[in-house]
Amino acid sequence: MGRLFGTDGVRGVANSELTCEMAMRIGRAAAMVLTDSNHRHPKVLIGKDTRLSSDMLEAAITAGLCSVGANVVQLGVVPTPAVAFLVGKYKADAGVMLTASHNPCEFNGIKIFSGDGYKLPDALEEQIEAIVLDHVADPPVPIAGDLGSVAAAPDVVRDYVNHIKSTVAFSLDGMRVGIDCANGSACRTAELLFTELGAECHMMANQPNGVNVNDDCGSTHMEALMSFVRENKLDAGIAFDGDADRCLAVDENGDLVDGDFIMAICAADMKSRGKLEKNTAVGTIMTNMGFTKFCDDNEIHFEATKVGDRYVLEEMLLEGYNFGGEQSGHVIFLDFSTTGDGQLTAAQLLSILHRRNAQLSSLATLMTRYPQVMVNIQVAPDGKLRFYTDTAVKEAIERAKEKLGKNGRIVVRPSGTEPLLRVMLEGEDADYIAALAETVANVIRERLA
Repeated sequence: MGRLFGTDGVRGVANSELTCEMAMRIGRAAAMVLTDSNHRHPKVLIGKDTRLSSDMLEAAITAGLCSVGANVVQLGVVPTPAVAFLVGKYKADAGVMLTASHNPCEFNGIKIFSGDGYKLPDALEEQIEAIVLDHVADPPVPIAGDLGSVAAAPDVVRDYVNHIKSTVAFSLDGMRVGIDCANGSACRTAELLFTELGAECHMMANQPNGVNVNDDCGSTHMEALMSFVRENKLDAGIAFDGDADRCLAVDENGDLVDGDFIMAICAADMKSRGKLEKNTAVGTIMTNMGFTKFCDDNEIHFEATKVGDRYVLEEMLLEGYNFGGEQSGHVIFLDFSTTGDGQLTAAQLLSILHRRNAQLSSLATLMTRYPQVMVNIQVAPDGKLRFYTDTAVKEAIERAKEKLGKNGRIVVRPSGTEPLLRVMLEGEDADYIAALAETVANVIRERLA
């Protein structure tokens, strides 16, 4: 993790940690790094989510890009994966998405895609950091006609929706689906997409006002959708996060179907159709042990990476795999997208249900979840760094590992996006692992908070 970039771009409280000045400098540096000196006017797309601060940061990063001669195409409010897709379709040199994903409205962030639609590798992020923080290179100072221009793209929603529709071989005719847009980017695309696919859409959290993104809604707050599906006797529910790059589902009974279950359903289906490259699914160290057992039972190879969809993607590209994801609902179908795409994932999942004439609760029995406990601990600004060297914390983790033995596991890691340490335990007894997790968490609070 770099000095500016975390596991998913630059992120911070807008107008405090992530200022207009910083956004302008990042935009300028990105244009310098991602285009060669012979390219007079590189084209850069900018998308944003529904946060009030997104307009402000869009203006700032646009100014930075234009100041070094880049031509900016403003996409307006769109999902993050739409930016990744449209970079290729519009033959742009780079794409920028302004979003803090699932975080509260006071946060915002900057995600950058290169011309091939992939998130930037660490090396390029470090180059941008060196220009912004260390001033290792002076930006060009074009004048007159060498300055960059700003244009709009009127067809972005249609182009993106058509792309997702093209990945689905079967319509969703007759399906009644609850859709929670998290008052975020999906508000602009989801109802149109799933209606055109044939579903009867029952919308939730689709009235953004700039401050209600992820506010008791979306994929991090599933309770409302679970009740909504149950009360309205819907076939399924889908919830996105603020920038719609992840989704979680709810079955017809109102029970949660998280990213691991979605991956199990999709992996099994892809294998049955000969579409699962190298018969492999890629997850992370946080993937539930139940998914590992599902893979063993179905003769699917499982690869685990560090937490973060960027690392899942890196492994997929390195080894030639086409399917991977995270429990959080970042699922990557590399045949169709260069990044996690919540609406693509939802379309694939619902298409499987319709094609098989099956209920989601029935398909979810493919996998049995191991009881899992997650404790998030707020730490001091330097707490995430001290975590790696604190002897008492290390000892507490080792004691927990010994107690769990072969029937469970513990993973403790710093959040890539928030000032948190995450303690995750899995095992056979929910009460036992909850108590053990709290024991470890208390040591972390004493030492690092």
